[in-house]
Amino acid sequence: MRETGLTKGNLSAHLSKLEETGYVAGEKGFAGKIPRTTCSLTERGREAYRAYRDHLRGMVAKMPR
Repeated sequence: MRETGLTKGNLSAHLSKLEETGYVAGEKGFAGKIPRTTCSLTERGREAYRAYRDHLRGMVAKMPR
């Protein structure tokens, strides 16, 4: 939430979709008595991110200066 500025509900919805596609793996636990969710990219998520990043770089490279 801190990094994205999203609300709890909105972030949860986004993470659920990313988990459904296999891009993100989440772990729910506690930090003391406080619920905490930790997420990480899966290998499939890393590959999708790299492809997206490379696509954007290609688009930027073709832009007039």
